[in-house]
Amino acid sequence: MKNIKISVIIIIAIIFLIAFKSIKGLDIIADVKDETVKIGVLLPLTGPAEPTGTKLKYAIEVAEEIINGKHDVDFALGTTEGLPNLNNKKIEFIYTDHKANPETARIEAERLIKEENVAALIGAYHSSATKTASQVAEEYKIPFLAGSSSSASLTNRGYDYFYRIAPNDDMETEFFFEYITYLNKRFDAGIKTIGIVYIDNEYGIHAAEMVDKWLDEKYGEQGFEIAVKVIYSEDLLDIDDGINKIKEANPDVIFQASYIEDVTQFVKKYKENNIVPKAVLNYCGGFQDPVFIDNLGDDGNYFSGSSASMPAIFKNSESENRINEFYKKKSGEDIDGPALEEFSSAMIIADAINTAGSTNGDEIVEVLKTKSFQTPYFISRSIEFNENGQNSQTISFMVQIQDGKYELVWPMEIQEKQPQILNK
Repeated sequence: MKNIKISVIIIIAIIFLIAFKSIKGLDIIADVKDETVKIGVLLPLTGPAEPTGTKLKYAIEVAEEIINGKHDVDFALGTTEGLPNLNNKKIEFIYTDHKANPETARIEAERLIKEENVAALIGAYHSSATKTASQVAEEYKIPFLAGSSSSASLTNRGYDYFYRIAPNDDMETEFFFEYITYLNKRFDAGIKTIGIVYIDNEYGIHAAEMVDKWLDEKYGEQGFEIAVKVIYSEDLLDIDDGINKIKEANPDVIFQASYIEDVTQFVKKYKENNIVPKAVLNYCGGFQDPVFIDNLGDDGNYFSGSSASMPAIFKNSESENRINEFYKKKSGEDIDGPALEEFSSAMIIADAINTAGSTNGDEIVEVLKTKSFQTPYFISRSIEFNENGQNSQTISFMVQIQDGKYELVWPMEIQEKQPQILNK
């Protein structure tokens, strides 16, 4: 009997030992899994928008290097290694390809949250993809910080977990109207009629709606009016029909909401058909990409658009110059506006997590709501989010291509070159 008792005790001890080691093993696994703080990144990494997605990925990779290394860059997380308030854990960006497809973006957002256990999401460039992915983030109470998606509808949904850095198309449209008002007053440009050219998706449709809105609310009374609207399909099969409408209407100015592949084709068609408005103003889609100049050469001269970055201001910003150096080593090109906005989204979400000292979604959001994030690489020098999650600080300016270079032409207080007006 005594031997049986001893045997039972030994068996029980062995069971406890095995259980203890198993628990310790699970703890070790958990520790390994928690060695990094994961952030999900949704981008178009294949298909027609792949070049854009790749450059945005480069920008986020630069942010990751700055956060995780020690580079003595003078802004938050630029002089430390990892996240100081989380035991110097490293940031790990998990990339996924949404293929410019809103449904794919939705599926991938859910996968990143459920399988990769990301603390937050950033991306997704295309407003339509950002819309569906952020719906999932809202459902799971995961912060989503969009860098360059511009549709104003994204921040008009009453979401608690969605934030955006780039100016929305409502803000950009007002910016365009103020600019052409300036051209009329300062240079007697004679701009009155407007042509709207826009892609048939969330980004383009909402931009066009904002033109109608601002005409109704303010600028129609100043004499501006729409001469023609051209909506085109993503496959560009109807581009010639749109060109014919523009040529017939002959607007004084064109507001264009297009991606880099689309706007390149439209500019070629404008040249072929001798369509020369006084100005063509581009929303934050494709014009800002340096590939625009590479694709078009001299034909790209005098086109304009809003941007948050350009080589001319690097000399006035040590921070942006350093960022551009990192970026150029990867891409071979200067960092453009959308890339800088995505870089900023990576830096700010990491800063928010570090400030919170937590990966809890509600605690991260509380920081996003209340903190003024120092961003010396933008002209605003800071980013602050309003009650809708929209950055309230002005980070954009008007640029125009002159002699094959992007030149800063407005506002006047930071103007580098005077704008050139055609057909005056």
